Amino acid sequence: MSDPVAATAVGPMVLAAVEQYESARRRLVDDDLAGSFLPPALRAFARTTRWSVVRGLLIRATERSGPGLWANLTCRKRYIGDKLTQALADIDAVVILGAGLDTKGYRLARHSAIPVFEVDLPVNIERKRSVVRRALGTVPDSVHLVPVDFERDDLAAELARHGHLSTHRTFFVWEGVTQYLSADGVGSTFEFLRSAAPGSRLAFTYVRSDFIDGTNRYGAESLYRRFRVRSRLWQFGLDPERVTAFVEPYGWQLTEQAGPDYLIEHYISPSGRNLTASQVEWTAFAEKR
Repeated sequence: MSDPVAATAVGPMVLAAVEQYESARRRLVDDDLAGSFLPPALRAFARTTRWSVVRGLLIRATERSGPGLWANLTCRKRYIGDKLTQALADIDAVVILGAGLDTKGYRLARHSAIPVFEVDLPVNIERKRSVVRRALGTVPDSVHLVPVDFERDDLAAELARHGHLSTHRTFFVWEGVTQYLSADGVGSTFEFLRSAAPGSRLAFTYVRSDFIDGTNRYGAESLYRRFRVRSRLWQFGLDPERVTAFVEPYGWQLTEQAGPDYLIEHYISPSGRNLTASQVEWTAFAEKR
């Protein structure tokens, strides 16, 4: 793809697709649609990892790029999916900000008519529409594709135009996006989130600010060079100790964070996998007051 930020939507889904070849006990994330949503070449590549030797080589290569990266990218999907499942009885809609090739809305449509709004860059939305039609035949009635440039467009207006009601208690997913935005871009999205209905939920990921400014690279030198030195795609970061103070002015209350210790305790150790989790990226979960 010509847009380097849009192109990053593919990587996490490759990892999710590969994880499906692990046994149910060892699998870090369940996503039976991940492979079918990949481009043909990557779909074929993912199939080669049904052999454990190939899978191990890929995981080790990923770990060289960023120690703990494999676990973080897969477990964050597991964590957000768990939170969404737990909240389903108490919400009226789901909004996925920066949906990429994520499959949550389509797996949810199998057993729920709750409206799901997938928001992303126009180039990603057009690709998603094509991918879904190829994999599923049609976009489910409950899923709405919403093209938005987070830096320029009125997010509330675009969601409303596609049928989202501001009075609905909404589960917002903002996964793997904030680091690609400017501070103003993140701030404008939180300004939108300020108007969310009480009882709404928000799960979002962020890269640590000390990694963004280079103070601490957490052993991920290759990752730092790729995203901060060469491409400078990663712009925004947060300190885990300051997330509460960051979200509260917008009317949100932080209820939990999933850092590396959480991922190891809840997902990695029970799987019996010999994997680490990275300090570079965390997932926060908040509720609207």
